[in-house]
Amino acid sequence: MSVSAFPTSHRSSVISTLRAAGCVFAEDEADLILSTARTPSEVTAMVERRAAGLPLEHVLGWAEFRGLRISVDPGVFVPRRRTEFLVDRAAELAELAGRAAVVVDLCCGSGALGAALAAGLDQVELYAADIDPAAVRCARRNVADAGGEVYEGDLYDPLPDTLRGRVDILLANVPYVPSEEVGLLPAEARVHEARVALDGGADGLDVLRRVTAEAPAWLAPGGHLLFETSEGQVAAAVDAVERAGLVARVVSDEEGYATVVIGTMLIGTAADSAASDLTDSAAPDLLGPSRPVV
Repeated sequence: MSVSAFPTSHRSSVISTLRAAGCVFAEDEADLILSTARTPSEVTAMVERRAAGLPLEHVLGWAEFRGLRISVDPGVFVPRRRTEFLVDRAAELAELAGRAAVVVDLCCGSGALGAALAAGLDQVELYAADIDPAAVRCARRNVADAGGEVYEGDLYDPLPDTLRGRVDILLANVPYVPSEEVGLLPAEARVHEARVALDGGADGLDVLRRVTAEAPAWLAPGGHLLFETSEGQVAAAVDAVERAGLVARVVSDEEGYATVVIGTMLIGTAADSAASDLTDSAAPDLLGPSRPVV
């Protein structure tokens, strides 16, 4: 239903309830709930769940990401809008392949990154993997339109061996919050998202180091690994990339609170030359502020 299908007084009541529950963007959230719900009883149930502290995306059952409506099931990591910056950089690099890019989305969660990247490319060969069964079920729905394959398992373990040495774009939305800081995250994350999607170990980079160490075996010549990190972790993240034998560069979007590290198998190709034009910079914060999925 549309927002206009409900009486104005109904919208006002929803806004009041959400605002009383502490929702900063109560008006926007009310409109999203009213446009998603099919009946007044569904509106009531959704408002109650949101007021109880569930993430808006889990209440709605979807999140907007790079123009797509991504299905997000309860407990599954909600794609952050700042991560669109990573996908934008990946799209620029994928287009340089001059053919159907082979893309792997590790720690894929809902599959948002792979699905969004594939949607922006003319041709793509898409694979994704996650250790969380709930995330895998969700991702399979989201990458279906791109003909993507989703595997359940730990990082590279479930991927077919035929991908070794063929991956043009390796997206790795790894958890990078230090274990001791997970408890400081907003309740929407620490309570309602799987800890495995948040906890990056003692310094937040345990999973990343495993990803970078094995990346060269999977990347094609001139292939690229892309992942997010925080400003304070940039030096250690770059070190991990370089220890794996990749050339690291850092790009950031200060407005979007996004810091992305790109590791490239440099072999003097056109793709590598274009990638080197991406300039180094820095950006803030682990999770950063986020507005609702308007």
